[in-house]
Amino acid sequence: MLFSEIPGHAEVKERLIRSINEGRVSHAQLFLGQSGSGSLALAVAYAQYLNCTNRINNDSCGECPSCRKYNKLIHPDLHFSYPFITKKADEVSTVYIKEWREALLASPFMGIDEWTDQLQAENKQPNINIAECHDIIKRLSYKSYEADFKVLIMWLPEYLGATGNTLLKLIEEPPEKTLFILVAEQYDQIINTILSRTQLVKIGKFSDEEIKAHLLEMDCEEHAAARYAYLADGSMQAGINLMLLEENNLEEVFVQWFRLCYARKGIEIQHLIDQIAIAAFGRENQKNMLRFGLQVIRDCLTYNASATEIIRFESKFFELPKMASIINTLNAPYIIGHLEKAIYHIERNANPKIVFLDLSVQVMKDLQRKM
Repeated sequence: MLFSEIPGHAEVKERLIRSINEGRVSHAQLFLGQSGSGSLALAVAYAQYLNCTNRINNDSCGECPSCRKYNKLIHPDLHFSYPFITKKADEVSTVYIKEWREALLASPFMGIDEWTDQLQAENKQPNINIAECHDIIKRLSYKSYEADFKVLIMWLPEYLGATGNTLLKLIEEPPEKTLFILVAEQYDQIINTILSRTQLVKIGKFSDEEIKAHLLEMDCEEHAAARYAYLADGSMQAGINLMLLEENNLEEVFVQWFRLCYARKGIEIQHLIDQIAIAAFGRENQKNMLRFGLQVIRDCLTYNASATEIIRFESKFFELPKMASIINTLNAPYIIGHLEKAIYHIERNANPKIVFLDLSVQVMKDLQRKM
């Protein structure tokens, strides 16, 4: 993967390229960015540039034997570790390397949901087990096959838990010319003993324009691309998902649900929840519907603050002034908190009927808060 194939992140790319050109490659690095920020793609591009034999114009050449293998994720000195569904205690991630390569090549900005869908995990929780840690130590103990550097990219070390302590000595004192890259989304869920041994590289969000431009390259209509970019909140994968899942009309469903909550129509809310909770609707749709709701609430607060010049999104399903008339600085923080909590639980495979029923009750109460 070339740096030029990843939108934005100019400062991060420059910093990574400079560290290699100046011979200052830290042996253990933590790439930290939200889901869909491109942190995993940047880690692969960084590793490819490190081992490219014909670097040009601050990027990999894409044509040398090393680059050709990196482009297919099959270089023998490129190793991956990632959460997976364990069927046996001694299973390791390489059991799923074919699925991993397919998923990453198809969706370089993917999150855990896209990966578990590839694994057909249903409601099973992935993790990185102790057997995987031992296998990593074994893999990195071998000499390099072809490249100057062996590279191990561990995606989502949050799934390590206490088993991560098994890797401490390797991370602190790796074999010569071994690069260990951790690609994480949630800093506070990584054990401190690992954090203290890594150099932090922060990956920011994509801008709306960067997401829009990428969606236009995928033949998305311009107005729709602008809307998806706005709703994606800096996540390239969220923007792509919104484009692919448009047929479910998430905006209309959210507005319908919100109006029912305001009218306190419990039976109708239950009927709508039954439609939202079915498998065909899907977790990604459920989360994207709630993310749309977060943007609506924030736009209502912006409108009430008379800062209408920075509101860039209009929906055909509601009029913002009318929606803003029932949102205020007293109830909005509670509603936002409950929407974010619902997204958190859906990501962790909670029963969607229970999640949306609880959310509906809380929002009905929140809407009664008056200034």
